[in-house]
Amino acid sequence: MSQTAPTAPRNAPATLPVIAFIGGGNMASAIIGGLIHQGHPASQIEVVEPWAEAREALRKNYGMEAQAEAGPALQRARIVVWAVKPQTFKDAAAQAKVHTQEALHLSVAAGIRSDSIAQWLGSERIVRTMPNTPALVGKGMSALFARPAVSAQERQSIEAIMATTGDFLWVEEEQQLDTVTALSGSGPAYVFYFLEAMARAGTDMGLSAAQAHQLAVGTFVGASELARRSDETPAVLRQRVTSKGGTTYAALQSMEHDAVAEKFVQAMQAARQRAHELGDEFGK
Repeated sequence: MSQTAPTAPRNAPATLPVIAFIGGGNMASAIIGGLIHQGHPASQIEVVEPWAEAREALRKNYGMEAQAEAGPALQRARIVVWAVKPQTFKDAAAQAKVHTQEALHLSVAAGIRSDSIAQWLGSERIVRTMPNTPALVGKGMSALFARPAVSAQERQSIEAIMATTGDFLWVEEEQQLDTVTALSGSGPAYVFYFLEAMARAGTDMGLSAAQAHQLAVGTFVGASELARRSDETPAVLRQRVTSKGGTTYAALQSMEHDAVAEKFVQAMQAARQRAHELGDEFGK
């Protein structure tokens, strides 16, 4: 894997071509919001979104008039972002294909492999990415994979898009994206799961719900920032706050006894397996 790329500076000049989004839900909105925040005009963005509620949200938030179905307006797009659910990708591609023959394609759909996308769209210029929901606040972590037909310049265009959502890295093997899905794609849900548990424990032990929430969230934010800045491994950082016989030691011993780490690894393996199954199930 390559090194993580830095987030692009705020208010960067708009250098991107016309971009079309097939799907206008949360992930598409995160990317659209990042693009507009960095100076990309809304008039340079096309969106196809069948759900009226999602179209209204785009109109309200960004002043954009999304289309209910694919049409000739897509022909002006140089990049098409496929922000659709895996089970709807094939049908959406069939509708849009005639209008997107000249475009570079970026898929954010979990599990759907680039071989399937290339077959559906009749194009080899395809990049897959696995973003995550912190992209909604510009703190996303994404991985990217490009088919051989994608040029270095086209990679840079994709990087410019993804940098508006947070950090990213490239992987050289497409199958690694299933692991990325399990680690960072689904990862925010794991964090929220632990936050729920920590906050519940806090209230069970006498704190108010607001106090427990603030303490739990603040702890995750601070620990994550410390890990990001430190040259030491998470294992070393953990050891530095664990004195044998102390409070942290007692908590970690309890988790070790219950094999929490092993169960967590198993859970991520289940997520990776499901990502693989999605490609098998909906990529035909």
